Amino acid sequence: MKRRAITALAPLMLALAACSGPALPTKDGYGPDPKLPKPHKSLLPVINIAPAKGWPDGQKPIAPAGFTVAAFASGLDHPRWLHVLPNGDVLVAETNGPPKKLKGLRGWVQGKIMGKAGARGPSANRISLLRDEDGDGVAEVRTAFLEGLNSPFGMALVGDSFYVANTDAVVRFPYQEGQTRITAAPRKVADLPAGAINHHWTKSLIASKDGSRLYATTGSNSNVGENGMQNEERRAAILEIDPATGAARIFASGLRNPNGMSWQPQSGALWTAVNERDEIGNDLVPDYMTSVKDGGFYGWPYSYYGQTVDARVKPQRPDLVAKAIKPDFALGAHTASLGLTFYEGATFPARYVNGAFIGQHGSWNRKPASGYKVAFVPFADGLPSGPAQDFLTGFLSPKGEAWGRPVGVAVDHVGALLVADDVGDVIWRVTPTTPREP
Repeated sequence: MKRRAITALAPLMLALAACSGPALPTKDGYGPDPKLPKPHKSLLPVINIAPAKGWPDGQKPIAPAGFTVAAFASGLDHPRWLHVLPNGDVLVAETNGPPKKLKGLRGWVQGKIMGKAGARGPSANRISLLRDEDGDGVAEVRTAFLEGLNSPFGMALVGDSFYVANTDAVVRFPYQEGQTRITAAPRKVADLPAGAINHHWTKSLIASKDGSRLYATTGSNSNVGENGMQNEERRAAILEIDPATGAARIFASGLRNPNGMSWQPQSGALWTAVNERDEIGNDLVPDYMTSVKDGGFYGWPYSYYGQTVDARVKPQRPDLVAKAIKPDFALGAHTASLGLTFYEGATFPARYVNGAFIGQHGSWNRKPASGYKVAFVPFADGLPSGPAQDFLTGFLSPKGEAWGRPVGVAVDHVGALLVADDVGDVIWRVTPTTPREP
C-alpha cells in the first residue's frame, strides 16, 4: 500500500483499531490459572497507546506503604536494562532497536505504535556505569563504560570476562574490578539471530551459577509466525551458549518473546518473563513467567497457555501442541512483562525474600491499559505462593499518558530495588523506610 493511501486511511484505521469488546477485570489475567476467553479477532488489532510524555517536575512513581522511591540517576538516554557488579557499580544499557524499514499496513501500524510510545529514536548503543560513592542512594559518578555497541541489552560478568548481548551476537570484554571504562575491542562469542526483520531485537543474558554456560533470549520474528517459520530459526527460544567455544544449542523453545531471566534462589531453576501474542482481544494472551525446563516447548506459535490452539497459525502442528508446557504464572494480558529478578537482598521485609519483581512495560493492544507498573509475586519452596501485588505504580497520568515505563529490574548491593524507566530516562531506587532487622 502506498504511503499516500495509508495516510488518507489513517483516521479510519485508527478508529477501527480502537474498537474492542468488553475487557475482563485485569486480575483475571494473573495467577496459575488465568481466564482465557474466546479469541476476538477484528479487522485491525485494538490500539490503545499511552503517549510517552516523561515525568513532570516533582512527580515520581508511587511505592507501597513502608517504602520510599527516589531517582538513583536521571537524564539517561532510553535506559532499558540493568546489571549490578560485585563492587556495587550499576551498569545500564542505554539502547533502542536498530533502524529498520516498516512495510505495508502492518508496518504503518507498528510504526505509529512505536513512535507514540517513545520507542523510535536512535539507539545510544552505550552501557553506562553509575556509582554511588558516598552511599546516599544517588549516583555521583557516571561514565561511558562501553560504547559503539549494536543495540545492546543483556549483560553478564563471569570472573574477569564481561559479556554483552548485542542484538546480533554475544561479545566478550576483559574486565577489572573498579574500572569505569572499557576500551578493549570486543571478541565475538556466539551469533544471535537478527537479520532484516529482527522483530524482537532485545536479547537478554544470564550466566549459570558456576559460569560455565550463558543463556540468551531470542524473541520471535513475528506475532504468530506470519513472516514464515523459516524466519523463526533459533527464535522464540532461550539459547544455551558455551562461552569457551561459542557452541550454542536451543535450551527451551516456544517462548514468544522471553526477556528477563533470573535463578530462583530456593529451587535453583531458571525462570523467565515472556511476552505472549497479540491481536485476538483485550484479554488474550496473558504474558507470563515460568520456570524453564531443558528441552521444554511452551507452545508458540501453535498454542498458548498449554494446549489452547491458536487457529490463525497454518499449518498446525498437533504433535507440538501435545507436548506444550503450561506456564507457571500468568502476568496479565498485554502487560509487556520484561524485567524479572528474585529478591535476595537484606533490607526488604521478610515477606519479599525469594519472591519475584517484574517490570511491566505496559500495553498497546488492550483497552483499558494494563501493565505500566512493577509487580511482585511471593514465592515459597521455589514456587509462587500468592497473588500478584502492585509494588511500584503511578507511571500513567490521570489522562492516560505515560510519565514513565518500567523495564529492567535489579537488586543493588545493599538490597534496594532498581528500576529502569525508558520513558522517564530515570533509574528509580526503592528502599524500605525501616530496613529489616538482622
